[in-house]
Amino acid sequence: MKTPAWQRSEGQNKKGGLNAKGRASYNAQTGGNLKAPVKAGDNPRRASFLARMGNMSGPEYKNGEPTRLLLSLKAWGASSKADAKAKAKAISTRNKGKK
Repeated sequence: MKTPAWQRSEGQNKKGGLNAKGRASYNAQTGGNLKAPVKAGDNPRRASFLARMGNMSGPEYKNGEPTRLLLSLKAWGASSKADAKAKAKAISTRNKGKK
């Protein structure tokens, strides 16, 4: 039996995260509801993702190459873990001011 697409390179986006096939495979296997990345704007999902991933342990680069963590952060509009934390805080503050 083959491993699901989301665990193989064919389901992963080369720029970070999962592609549409990987998200569909994950959702089918786990019953989840993964959505595409929110690349810009003040979407609360984006703030949550940036805050969560900005606090993850592990390096941003390994052997001079960006890790999957950094590639995912870049796909969501952050250039580093520190930038992700700052953007998440700024987005959350703006969203609270809108209510």
